[in-house]
Amino acid sequence: MAAAPKRQDTRKFIENLSGAGKSIAVLTSGGDAQGMNAAVRAVVRMGIYVEAKVYFIHEGYQGMVDGGDNIKEATWESVSSMLQVGGTVIGSARCKEFRGREGRLKAAHNLVQRGITNLCVIGGDGSLTGANLFREEWSGLLEELLQQGLIDEEAARSNSELHIVGMVGSIDNDFCGTDMTIGTDSALHRIIEVVDAIMTTAQSPLGFHCLYLALVSALACGADWVFIPEMPPKDGWEDSMCQKLSENRADKKRLNIIIVAEGAIDSHNKAITPDYIKDLVVRCLGFDTRVTILGHVQRGGTPSAFDRVLASRMGVEAVLALLEASATTPACVVSLVGNQAVRLPLMECVQMTQEVQKAMDEKKFEEAVRLRGSSFENNLSTYRLLSNRKADSDSFNVAVLNVGAPAAGMNAAVRAAVRVGITEGHKMFAVSDGFEGFYKGEIKEIKWGDVGGWTGQGGSLLGTKRTLPGKHLDKIAEQIKIHNINALLVIGGFEAYVGLLELSAARGQYSELCVPMVMVPATVSNNIPGSDLSIGSDTALNAITDTCDRIKQSASGTKRRVFIIETMGGYCGYLASVGGLAAGADTVYIYEEPFDIRDLQANVEHLTQKMKTSIQRGLVLRNENSNENFTTDFIYQLYTEEGKGVFDCRKNILGHMQQGGAPSPFDRNFGTKIAAKAIQWITKTLKESYKGGRVFTNSEDTACLLGMRRRALVFQPVSQLRDETDFVHRIPKEQWWLKLRPLMKILAKYKTSYDVSDSGQLEHVTRVRPREA
Repeated sequence: MAAAPKRQDTRKFIENLSGAGKSIAVLTSGGDAQGMNAAVRAVVRMGIYVEAKVYFIHEGYQGMVDGGDNIKEATWESVSSMLQVGGTVIGSARCKEFRGREGRLKAAHNLVQRGITNLCVIGGDGSLTGANLFREEWSGLLEELLQQGLIDEEAARSNSELHIVGMVGSIDNDFCGTDMTIGTDSALHRIIEVVDAIMTTAQSPLGFHCLYLALVSALACGADWVFIPEMPPKDGWEDSMCQKLSENRADKKRLNIIIVAEGAIDSHNKAITPDYIKDLVVRCLGFDTRVTILGHVQRGGTPSAFDRVLASRMGVEAVLALLEASATTPACVVSLVGNQAVRLPLMECVQMTQEVQKAMDEKKFEEAVRLRGSSFENNLSTYRLLSNRKADSDSFNVAVLNVGAPAAGMNAAVRAAVRVGITEGHKMFAVSDGFEGFYKGEIKEIKWGDVGGWTGQGGSLLGTKRTLPGKHLDKIAEQIKIHNINALLVIGGFEAYVGLLELSAARGQYSELCVPMVMVPATVSNNIPGSDLSIGSDTALNAITDTCDRIKQSASGTKRRVFIIETMGGYCGYLASVGGLAAGADTVYIYEEPFDIRDLQANVEHLTQKMKTSIQRGLVLRNENSNENFTTDFIYQLYTEEGKGVFDCRKNILGHMQQGGAPSPFDRNFGTKIAAKAIQWITKTLKESYKGGRVFTNSEDTACLLGMRRRALVFQPVSQLRDETDFVHRIPKEQWWLKLRPLMKILAKYKTSYDVSDSGQLEHVTRVRPREA
């Protein structure tokens, strides 16, 4: 097994990283992927920000070889309105000529003519490998050009080093070293849209090209069966699958989804195809069956909010990596690890990616899964947990409830909890309407078939309320005793967190509360201490981004116009800030970053200047509780007055549409995985707490919050999270996403200061002011 690539540590302020006198070129290569344009936009604007010259290379390596008008200087305005466009605006083409040295010689000549010695390549592992070979040959290519008289010695000297930085743009998510590649999340959106659309039809085997997409979409849509090359089914799988489909029909489930990845095989290396599955189901069961091959629809459509933010972060980091590169610096690829943009040695990542393919070719499937990384392994183990129903043994009674406001993905979490709980041998109970339903005794057993089809449904099917348990602890304790509840899983927002604190604090008073309790964060506001992400926030971000796209498009035929948009989130500015980054906002106002009338005036002047010279539409986002005096109406009126003669204004309050809709693939998958892990923790803790014929535990580590910290799911005692919490404003005292705000300001043409930490993460260090006009 290949060793994990080592991360290159950096710590420099951007003020020390001038790009003056440098030229950067950006190209997209290989198959296109949604989000590539966001990456190109970020490279161009960050490059211009550091005073470098930036060039587009149109049509990938073919454009580099052909030269001429294929290599053009980019301007700030030339990447406007690119964020929401799918595919790649600058084009991508496979180039046979570049694979030969003669083609690379032409490409080198074209770059030297323009003084380009910094290259940002967005593509798959083949494109990045080609870029690295180009870099290794560079000095030899220059020498050959010099000998042929195509360049002079001064040109050879001043262009002596070529620096390469890669970003992986691929819907397949098959590149080692990064948690997600640009385009994967958007492809999952297209897949889930198709699956949701056919959920009213009959049995449907679906064909997929990509293994990762097949597995994750199976989790996200609650597929009944999935075939991927890494997991060949055991002998007799045909009978097992047909039996499962037959049981589903007996449970009144008329629809079954079967997902087949390209290259799926059985244990004897025989291909498994969608048509084979269809014929098998029709022959053995007589069910009406349809086959849907998704094909290139997976590459289409607008990029998701996740892909826009990911690509923007990677693009900025790529420029920083080029500025810091030296003759001894290996070519790197910008990757996502947890919540951090990091740089990894390019060829080490390529080598690991090739090791996976080698293991697959040699049918070493377990090794291939291990090499793919923990994320793929976790997805696979979660699918296995959810796919096999075991005989009920009723060892313990576990209750599940939703608390707070509805959040898309809650139902996926409940489904996973119920089915994993039953698989673990528990009897599962559903509590209606949160803690209010709990103390009123609205508790009933929930079975495997009861949660069928829940994954793709928005809101909360269990019902949820904001009521806290504090005033009804005696009644809740009584209900726990009546139903012999041995453990609690609470899925919800800030009220769920406070409620768990109240329950755990009352254990000394009520012995019935001395049972394992765990909370899973689910709120669009993403304001829960102890977790970087919450179920529902990704769906809300996509709703905001989609709406901003439509609002901006509504003014496409008008004169200059600025939109003032209010988002939800309470006092937490997550939705406004990250939504602003994804939608290309000019300014975002949040509670966490105080602002006054001078800031508002400076923002208006900055936007007015841009409107006079370059852009047609402006976008200003305001978090609902960012300032009690500077309301959305006030800001709208200020911009309207100050923009007279330059632009007009419109305002929109997005409201509860941010909470609605079907959950995004990310929220479905995240809710499924985190709830499954929570139930496994409950099982382990129940066994440890069972003594003398009963469950009893009062230690603080048995009342936990399960949260995402960087890239790991971590159980944390809620009592230990008190010090991390601002209870008045219902937010964590420290929030990782605040480090993204300088990036958003830079891409909106503001002058700001930030620090690149040792992880490649952006850190805000000074209050920002607009760049001088």
